[in-house]
Amino acid sequence: MSDPLRQPADAPPELPDSEGCYRALQARDARFDGHFFTAVTSTGVYCRPVCKVRTPRQANCRFFALAAQAEAAGFRPCLRCRPELAPASSAGRVWSTQDASGILAAQAAQWLSRPVYNDPAPSMAAVAARLGVSERHLRRIFHTALGVSPLHFQRTHQLLCAKQLLTDTALPMADVAHLSGFASVRTFNAALQAHYRLTPGQVRASGGPPAATALSLRLYYRPPYDVAQVLAFLAQRAIPGMEVVDAAQRSVQRTLRLVHGTTVVTGWLTCRFDANVPCVHVRLAPQLAQCLPQVLGRVRAWLDLDADPQAIATALAPTWADAAGVRIPGAVDGFELAVRAVLGQQITVAAAHTLAQRLVAACGEPLSSPHVGLTRLFPAPTQLLATPDDALGALGIVRQRQKALRALAQACADGDLQLHPGAPVPATLADLQALPGIGPWTANYIAMRALCWPDAFVATDVSLHKALGLRQHPQAAEVAEAIAEHWRPWRSYGVVCAWQSISNS
Repeated sequence: MSDPLRQPADAPPELPDSEGCYRALQARDARFDGHFFTAVTSTGVYCRPVCKVRTPRQANCRFFALAAQAEAAGFRPCLRCRPELAPASSAGRVWSTQDASGILAAQAAQWLSRPVYNDPAPSMAAVAARLGVSERHLRRIFHTALGVSPLHFQRTHQLLCAKQLLTDTALPMADVAHLSGFASVRTFNAALQAHYRLTPGQVRASGGPPAATALSLRLYYRPPYDVAQVLAFLAQRAIPGMEVVDAAQRSVQRTLRLVHGTTVVTGWLTCRFDANVPCVHVRLAPQLAQCLPQVLGRVRAWLDLDADPQAIATALAPTWADAAGVRIPGAVDGFELAVRAVLGQQITVAAAHTLAQRLVAACGEPLSSPHVGLTRLFPAPTQLLATPDDALGALGIVRQRQKALRALAQACADGDLQLHPGAPVPATLADLQALPGIGPWTANYIAMRALCWPDAFVATDVSLHKALGLRQHPQAAEVAEAIAEHWRPWRSYGVVCAWQSISNS
């Protein structure tokens, strides 16, 4: 029986620059990993540009921007280079149009492919409602922009997620099916057989024996990556008991709290940058297995693993010649980042770090962990709301900050404020600035790190003015904005370059 998901109305679009793609394939250039996939007609398999198998003849190659497009054309993923490990595709190369339809398709794709905070298998109706359009209209513009149906796009990501879990973990088949977004093991088995002509057991056997205790997985990124910059940024702000950064080991560890359905799940994670391969080795506490795809998505956002360093460096080169490899340290928890941003208003990083450390020590829940230095969790919104004003005042948090923190915690606890990648940026900025004590600087800083918005800009930032030589300028904010116009749509990265230049001076 034919699979309706494998029969799109039109052939998926191939990338026009086949010559350039083939040269990147010949060089196995990791800078293009995730930007395109090579489908080989002689084998029926599609690969990442970094695949180590013998380079196929150019006449046998077809190039697609998305894994879903390659699968819609009838190709199955390579078991050696494992397309599920590729960094997320650079959105600008797939849907670079500025029209509303292209932006809408990009937002829908983000929700369908990133089970970071939402249901791992959101329905098209739910996505359409979130975007404020009809389901029929969303399906139409999605297929026009990407060349595949939303259902096929979502199913591809579910299968690739399942493939990674089967290969890298010892999770039971039922857990893999559920975490990947399948309604049942039977549906999962049927989809795997129809698309890949493999059973779950065959996929698991292709990866060798997985770790039996802590969950261990790999997350790839596109080089260059300034590991030292990211670790230094995180180390300067690391809260004792909650975060540990080891520059010598190229690693960062931290505790984590997740809300999984109606259950609160807590645990720890460690991330170590490989010195030879552009990937991060991630180990998770076993109790986080029940929300594994969401945790991995948060780690990708936290360490900015899906950035496009070439595009960023090109845009920033006129101002920052050393922008290659710059990354924006994000957040694993948007509420936590927002609280730390409020605490840091109009004071130094060191002073803000001290306040955050006191808050975690006084209000953070204890956590049992096998890692030295990981003993506490960041307070949840409800815990912060339950802390008396006098107790917050004793920590050195002034009344104005207390009011802002309580309003922020209440909005997050009620679900009125969503602070995660994929949240609507303009609406979230407006909602943040409607809260008492939160202005444009804080709202944009939160958007930069919690929403992973690449074009956020803190126009009034003193360190930014100093880096641009505008410290004494009477209209420093306006001049900074004019300079940053050339950085669009990567102004957030320009700000990080400015901060880095100050810390290195």
